[in-house]
Amino acid sequence: MKALILAGGYGTRLYPLTESMPKSLLDVNGRPIIEYILEKIATVPDIKEIYMVVNEKFHENFKRWNEQRHSPNPVILVNNGTTDDSNKLGAIKDIKLVIDNENIDDELLIIAGDNLFDFGLKGFYDFWKNKKSFCIGLFQIDNLSLISKYSNVRLGDDEKIIDFVEKPLKALSNLIAICLYMFPKKRLPVLNKYLEEGNNPDAPGYFIQWLVKREKVYGYRFSGKWLDIGDINSYNKAKEEFHLKEDI
Repeated sequence: MKALILAGGYGTRLYPLTESMPKSLLDVNGRPIIEYILEKIATVPDIKEIYMVVNEKFHENFKRWNEQRHSPNPVILVNNGTTDDSNKLGAIKDIKLVIDNENIDDELLIIAGDNLFDFGLKGFYDFWKNKKSFCIGLFQIDNLSLISKYSNVRLGDDEKIIDFVEKPLKALSNLIAICLYMFPKKRLPVLNKYLEEGNNPDAPGYFIQWLVKREKVYGYRFSGKWLDIGDINSYNKAKEEFHLKEDI
């Protein structure tokens, strides 16, 4: 199994913090966001290699960080070659780029590089091993007025997703999808079909919305703390809630 961290965006909603620093390297109580994510990836059995897709603008930032980690298992950086928000590839094209450039033919764990969470991933891995199909992470939110900001999910029997809407006008349930996916290696080529049809190459939720109409996709419910670091408010909240020792 391989892991892929999506860090090819520009974090424009966090300006000026992200004008010269990628969002995934922003400090949260003594270490960058990405290191919290790597800590959680370490709870997944069978991860052989970790890739991270980055952009040209921040490639050197990530390279310096990677070299200073002194880890026996460095993250493999894949530069998508883009320079700003106007020419970015989008998350789905970034995933395809890494699969193609690195000749990935393996099960794939995909995580957004701006998500912070305090739960481990072993349960998700076991769930995926049982389902043997596409699986995505779900999180429950109690304030239904916020649903329109996220991907909303309705589950059927056996935790199979029966309805998935990106940024719905009306809530389907109190479950939202987070950018935390398990893709089976035999079905990786479905990304090609999605892009060949001219679908949205950026927000991963649109790909999952398309996917659930064609494949069996299952949702795993996480509990604990989770934050999508999308703006200054969520970044400040992260600094309040995530700490060096508390979440290890």
